Amino acid sequence: MHQDYADGVEGDLSTRQRVARSILVNGPSTAAALAERLDLTPAAVRRHLDQLLADGAVEARDPRPAGHRGRGRPAKAFALTERGRDGFEAQYDDLATEAIRFLAETAGPDAVRAFAEQRASFIERRFPEVAVAHPDASPAEVLAKVFTDEGYAASVRALPVVGEQLCQQHCPVSHVAHEFPQLCEAETEAIARVLGTHVQRLATIAHGDGVCTTCIPVLQIEKKEQVTS
Repeated sequence: MHQDYADGVEGDLSTRQRVARSILVNGPSTAAALAERLDLTPAAVRRHLDQLLADGAVEARDPRPAGHRGRGRPAKAFALTERGRDGFEAQYDDLATEAIRFLAETAGPDAVRAFAEQRASFIERRFPEVAVAHPDASPAEVLAKVFTDEGYAASVRALPVVGEQLCQQHCPVSHVAHEFPQLCEAETEAIARVLGTHVQRLATIAHGDGVCTTCIPVLQIEKKEQVTS
């Protein structure tokens, strides 16, 4: 049974956040896909999308011509804008940035580095237990599960010959990391340590890219499978 949480302002905001978060996690989505994914009526989804469009939180995109089949005008896909992304993390950005600035001023850059490493420690702490719980997952897939649990909305993209890419659609600390890249550096180094080899961070949301992307070479994937088999 479809549900519409449109009774009252609080219900509207809650459902609108669910719509926005679904786009954040799953990427550009049509109204029909959102309705099915969230178990809402198409009318309810369109109403919330209209408001998100008016707020500048999403934008409507024409679908790729190759993906259109059948008659009629192809449905538009709705994608989150930078303003929409900001809504998920802006609450604590200023406070966190001020706190790290204070740390840098009073204790120096080494303290900021130590803080970044401590924050990234969840990667090495969670990786072994998630790998055991998902024995058929590749190292990149295990990392995606670890990062998703921490709010990064991560997924894996296979690249023939090259290997795999760990893609983070969301970064809860992107605005802070823009000023303090030590946060990104510590994450990348922790990823390399759990895999036992060098990995390459190709893009970061903190530096204006649409997604954080880390390349895991195919040779490392094969090596990791041999070690765990």
